[in-house]
Amino acid sequence: MSVQTITVVLSCVVAVLTAALLAVGAGCVARCDGASRPAAAVRAVQTFAGTLTVLAAVTGALASVLR
Repeated sequence: MSVQTITVVLSCVVAVLTAALLAVGAGCVARCDGASRPAAAVRAVQTFAGTLTVLAAVTGALASVLR
């Protein structure tokens, strides 16, 4: 494996973990704010999707720069 491939794979792993942690945090904050469980889950999923979208764009930009 080349260094570029390893960098892109590790960037993807970090992006997914970051999105998951932010989603858990958003769900907990929503729940503490008084939202029902389904509403908190929806907020967590929206946060996960939004964060993953942004981080995927950054990872794609990084991959194109490294090539």
